[in-house]
Amino acid sequence: MPLPRRTFLTAMAATTGAAVACSGSPADGAPADDSDSPAAKAARRLLPGHWKQLTFRTTGPADSFRVSGRRGHISVDGPTPALQLTGLRAYLKQAVHANITWAGDQLDLPGRLPGLDEPLTGRANAPHRFVLNDTNDGYTGAYHDWSYWEREIDVLALHGYNEVLVYVGADALYHRVFQDFGYSDAELRAWIPAPAHQPWWLLQNMSAFPYPVSRQLLDRRAALGRRIADRLREFGMTPVLPGYFGTVPPDFAAKNPGARTVPQGNWVGFARPDWLDPRTEAFGRVAAAFYRAQDELFGASTMYKMDLLHEGGKPGDVPVPEAAKAVEKALRKAHPGAIWVILGWQSNPPKAIVDAVDKSRMLVVDGLSDRFPKVTDREADWNATPYTFGSIWNFGGHTTLGANTPDWAALYEKWRTKDGSMQRGISLMPEAADNNPAAFELFSELAWHTGDLDFQGWFSDWSVSRYGAADPHAAAAWDILRRTAYGTTRADEWAEGADGLFGARPDLSAKSAAAWSPKAMRYEPADFEPALTELLAVRSELRGSSAYRRDLLDVARQALSNRSRVLLPRIKKAYDAGNSARFDELTRTWLDLMDLLDKLVATDSRHLLGRWVADARSWGADATERERLAYDQLSLLTVWGTRSGADAGLRDYANREWAGLVGGLYRLRWATYFKELRAALSEGRAPKAVDWFALEDGWIRDPGRLAVRPTGDTYEIAARVRERLTEAG
Repeated sequence: MPLPRRTFLTAMAATTGAAVACSGSPADGAPADDSDSPAAKAARRLLPGHWKQLTFRTTGPADSFRVSGRRGHISVDGPTPALQLTGLRAYLKQAVHANITWAGDQLDLPGRLPGLDEPLTGRANAPHRFVLNDTNDGYTGAYHDWSYWEREIDVLALHGYNEVLVYVGADALYHRVFQDFGYSDAELRAWIPAPAHQPWWLLQNMSAFPYPVSRQLLDRRAALGRRIADRLREFGMTPVLPGYFGTVPPDFAAKNPGARTVPQGNWVGFARPDWLDPRTEAFGRVAAAFYRAQDELFGASTMYKMDLLHEGGKPGDVPVPEAAKAVEKALRKAHPGAIWVILGWQSNPPKAIVDAVDKSRMLVVDGLSDRFPKVTDREADWNATPYTFGSIWNFGGHTTLGANTPDWAALYEKWRTKDGSMQRGISLMPEAADNNPAAFELFSELAWHTGDLDFQGWFSDWSVSRYGAADPHAAAAWDILRRTAYGTTRADEWAEGADGLFGARPDLSAKSAAAWSPKAMRYEPADFEPALTELLAVRSELRGSSAYRRDLLDVARQALSNRSRVLLPRIKKAYDAGNSARFDELTRTWLDLMDLLDKLVATDSRHLLGRWVADARSWGADATERERLAYDQLSLLTVWGTRSGADAGLRDYANREWAGLVGGLYRLRWATYFKELRAALSEGRAPKAVDWFALEDGWIRDPGRLAVRPTGDTYEIAARVRERLTEAG
């Protein structure tokens, strides 16, 4: 049965004095009359011991906030709940040195919140603050529930975002629409991929993997997608929903006489879905049905994301400008005035698309602003189409620490203020979220800062709010990180750090784990390691927060990971020289470091493979479905898909240093490899080939017992990491 239609909630308009206050917290003498406002509820979730001291008032100009008040009575003004929360974060950072991110918090607050001598104000320097990648719902976790999304939306609002990509539930939308075009329930459920792989289906890259989806799964995801979209609207944020640009199930033209489809060929070992010619009457009917059903399921929006011919899509004999006009026409018919959001990626969008449509209602969310030095004039690249300054600092959800932050400081303001600039904001689009908290915070603040950014000063201030007070060792650690992992630039044509080799499919000449990752370190590892010593020396009273523990884990993990690039060439040298004793010594060290790494990351719940798999299993209605959903999750991180896809380069694309993965599949692969190499040395023969896909796929189907709760003490094990690295030299 279809979900009930719900009223579309528009962004809250600014008022002229309507106070929305938390219970027990009078605002300027006015009674506290509403503890149920969206911002108040968020404050209660985020600050359970202090929310009564906060008053939220819906007032003020667009894209701004104002914080004022005396001790214990803080008023936060803004035209929407989201902007009120943005003001709250500014107050927490600047007045009480507190920190809330999507990767660790520090909330050691005084009993009574301090007042302000002067109001704290802020205004966004651009209208668009877009967040989340098309791949987010796969690589961050396709099986998160509402408790996750509620927290994520709170954090995004705190950091000033007003446009959030929402793909959850799109499977139910396609399932509903195409039943009216000749397809059975079973045919569509077989065509729709399982949730972890759905982002690439929505991008028209692949379909039908690894198992058919169930009706109960579609219904649950539709309900969650609706809840996410409604919460965003409640906050005055915009849910950016998928638009319709022509993806159809197999045999659409046969089932719908007169329709015309264009085969799309293959994408990294997968057959792509067909594309329905947008110029045809059939396209208009499907698009109308799509938007009508979408409104019923999720409510309407003012922004829709569509990427025609993504990553090698084929137009055939369809003129691209005419196709773009037809796609736009269908969108405008359903939602007059809506903005078409399109990804800036590789050669996308071509001028043939942007020149064919109304540029004033298109927004390019650029994923390459900090990737290639040749990107210097987006106004020329896209013929004066509005765009956002964007970053993709990780691919596949790699746990690698760092980002090209100097480029952000150097380019964002310069491009925003140049003559004729069409830059209209920011787009934060790592392929997986919930990582790199310093990068998250710095990038988010670009849209709220004017003038040159004091780069060194920003990291110094971050160390104070991150841990709650100034500490010379914390400052020294973050200055090292600023100059190393966070000091890389796009000069080498990369936006993410090099992944570790512990996660690579075994090869003595391996340069990266993922096929499309940097083949060498982008900073000097020896310059990075002192950051671990400094973090360990932070005074004990500042070590109690999840923020400190997360940073310590990240730095210790990265230091260990970096050593893989030092150690593997030594192992190769010993093997090539036939030095068995040295080979044994070095390979023991390699496996010992992997064991230590697994113990380190096992101290944090967000680094447990078992938790990720348990999330997937929790969505299954029976044992068979639970096993299928677990395979969906695990395959994405390992082989990714089929053997052909793995061989084409997708294997280990989403590698990450998580407990259960490092100590499970990754260790199994390297131990198997070293054992065969050692036998080859002893027997004077060439090593036998290993069918790695068979080994990997077998492990995915039976990974053994995976921990779902953290174990061990992060500080203690990080100290052992420091000792072990010092011993290794």
